[in-house]
Amino acid sequence: MSSLELFFPAGAFAYLEVAFRLVLSTVLAGVLGWDREEKDRPAGLRTYMMVALASCVFTVLTFEIHETINEKSPGGNSDPIRIIEAVTAGVAFLAAGTIIQGRGTVHGLTTGAGMWMAGALGVAVGAGHYLLAIFAALLSFVILRFVGMLTPNGSKPAESIFIDESEENEGSG
Repeated sequence: MSSLELFFPAGAFAYLEVAFRLVLSTVLAGVLGWDREEKDRPAGLRTYMMVALASCVFTVLTFEIHETINEKSPGGNSDPIRIIEAVTAGVAFLAAGTIIQGRGTVHGLTTGAGMWMAGALGVAVGAGHYLLAIFAALLSFVILRFVGMLTPNGSKPAESIFIDESEENEGSG
């Protein structure tokens, strides 16, 4: 028994591992998002961070659900990935509706990523993984509320990007 195990109850290291995974996925995606933000791309720092965090939550949940089912019925056959696929597809469809708002403009990417995160939180709570959901929600709030202040544009949202399709349509006549 290590000295750290004396200070933490059983299972605490597993939660620290999950928290580390959530933070690491967020930080790593933040590096990519920062690059996109500096290049003034539509999907920037917060969008990348939210997508990575939601993906991490879905992945951890897949393992947790599978392990829970195997503990309760060792001979049973389970495929928890189907749950995650269904939720992800449904939320992605909903989030896409917030992203495609007008012809030739890009809006709502962070909203779409936030909606996807909300889907991940719903699956986490529904599966009984309350600490995972709480920690992910807190990270999401920090990303949405405070990370925007660290971007090169400040806390104001990026301007719309106009896509000129007139040249593409001229040749299709």
